[in-house]
Amino acid sequence: MKLNYKKTLLLGFGFLSISLTWALYNSFVPIFLRKFIVSNGVIGFIMTLDNYAGLFLQPIFGTLSDRTRTRFGRRIPYLLIGMPIAALFLCIIPWHWSLISLVFLIVCLNLDMASFRSPTIALMPDLTPGPLRSKANGVINLMGGLGSVIAYFIGSKLYSVNKAYPFYMAAVFMLISLAVLYKNIKERRDALNYDDVPVKIEEKKEDSSGKLSKNVVFLLIAIFFWFVAFNPVEAFFTLYGKYFLNVNEAVAASKLTYFSLSMMIFAVPAGIIATKIGKKKTIITGLILMILLFSAILNANDINTIGYIFIFAGFCWALININSYPLVVSMTTGSNIGKFTGFYYIFSALAAIVSPPVAGALIDIFGYDILFKISLVGFILALIFISLVKPPAENNIKGKASIEDSLENLDV
Repeated sequence: MKLNYKKTLLLGFGFLSISLTWALYNSFVPIFLRKFIVSNGVIGFIMTLDNYAGLFLQPIFGTLSDRTRTRFGRRIPYLLIGMPIAALFLCIIPWHWSLISLVFLIVCLNLDMASFRSPTIALMPDLTPGPLRSKANGVINLMGGLGSVIAYFIGSKLYSVNKAYPFYMAAVFMLISLAVLYKNIKERRDALNYDDVPVKIEEKKEDSSGKLSKNVVFLLIAIFFWFVAFNPVEAFFTLYGKYFLNVNEAVAASKLTYFSLSMMIFAVPAGIIATKIGKKKTIITGLILMILLFSAILNANDINTIGYIFIFAGFCWALININSYPLVVSMTTGSNIGKFTGFYYIFSALAAIVSPPVAGALIDIFGYDILFKISLVGFILALIFISLVKPPAENNIKGKASIEDSLENLDV
């Protein structure tokens, strides 16, 4: 059984447009807000609105799409409605005329994006057999990384010409991605068991009882902390470059290109490495290297040096991020996979809600040089908790497949 790379790459267009949009949003919306708001803590809070929307609305729309049956499929209808609306708001946001108008447009964009993100993400497991999902996740994240690279590299140059141009670019990519998905993905034809009710498979008591084992709790806490470490850098690095390193915000945003490009290049290799040495060991390796690299940034006051460090950091983040979701679902089987997927997104969303305003408040008190110190603390705590995890799947990397995987193999 082999992964259909062409189909997976086409699926990745949805994640590409979403990643491109959020990369631009995180880079330039804080600049818009800074014209009206002095406090970084308040800016950080506003920048978390997408995660509040995701925390409450994504599970709802994901569940709704599970139950949806139309001639267009289960997930595609949500994209057909949500993506054009998102493109419209992206075009309007740069032309805000007051703080109230800017916040209103931000809220509208966040609510709309939450309506189709879960259905977009769900397309991958819908169309991909269980044993191939880790590799497919690497391909999907490669496309997401490409979206971020486009946002940081081309978007920063467009911003220098006109502040609205990067958002126009995001809108165009959103519509192109929708066209690609609509033309090439036919859910009734391509989805595994499209019309079937999921088969219940006998599971371990700790999975079927609804209670979380210590392993799962430790893993979710680790996920929370490594996103706590990463999110403030993504949210505040443009301002860090402008006010601490005294460089143009477009230059600072362009350096994030190095990070995203590196992660994109190593997305698939990160998944392959995990199949060789195990997901937990791969993640721990990434965390240790991130701690070393971010420690080096504390002594680097030159934007170019930080850019070079970001090249290696992108590889390390790929080791962590590409394997985090597959590690979560490896700790359960069958009917609980959806529930554990929900746990993953809840903890990552909580981190995205908590970390930017807290980091912003700490920056207000101590200055921008605390930014990477915050990240170091997060990565160290994540390393401690992931070290406590004993995932059962790690012992079966070369062993026999799960019952679910065996059943899915019959459909290929």
